[in-house]
Amino acid sequence: MRKNYNFTRSKLYLPEYGRHIHKMVDSLMLIEDRQERTRQAKAVIAVMGNLNPMLRDTEEFKHKLWDHLFIMSDFKLDVDSPYTQPSRQDLSLRPEKLRYPQSRIMFKHYGKYAQRLLRHAVEEMPQHDVYGEILNVARYLRAKSYEYNNEHPNNDSIARDIRLMSASDVELNLSDVTNMRSVYRPHQASSRGSVKSKKQHQHPASRKQQKGAQKGGARHNQHK
Repeated sequence: MRKNYNFTRSKLYLPEYGRHIHKMVDSLMLIEDRQERTRQAKAVIAVMGNLNPMLRDTEEFKHKLWDHLFIMSDFKLDVDSPYTQPSRQDLSLRPEKLRYPQSRIMFKHYGKYAQRLLRHAVEEMPQHDVYGEILNVARYLRAKSYEYNNEHPNNDSIARDIRLMSASDVELNLSDVTNMRSVYRPHQASSRGSVKSKKQHQHPASRKQQKGAQKGGARHNQHK
């Protein structure tokens, strides 16, 4: 008895359809009459659609089925398709390689846009608006440094970093940096919350003394 192993059989271009569907497509290639071949191809499309009955009647799914039919025939089937017959080149297109940015970030905790903002302020903004914009950048650098280090940075370090990122084109006055209002402030608990916490942590003995004093006061008022 001759054994029929899979490695001796023909290649399955779309294994999800199974070998029987591929045999149907191979039988279409043997039909000489074009009209009959087209009619039989539509019957094969109907069988392929039965594998996914929920999507069978949608227009996009029908287009996909016809594309799969041509793929399983190795693009050799010649029938009257309601859609444009795909080619091997159309389905083997590779996407273009993305160009990743290779620019160097001088201070990564500030991000790449801080240096761009400085160059934009120096090169493109009007002269009377440059210094104010640079102070805004300095305020932004202070905020990002606080996020990274969880503490307010030294004013000298902010001025030094701006000078380095601008290639010594910008010199900040330290007094202006010192007078900048800090965006981040330490969170302070409200007075209500502190009073409530004292009541919660009060010793049980002191609570009893307060209750006793309140009861004694109430009795004294009744005798009066």
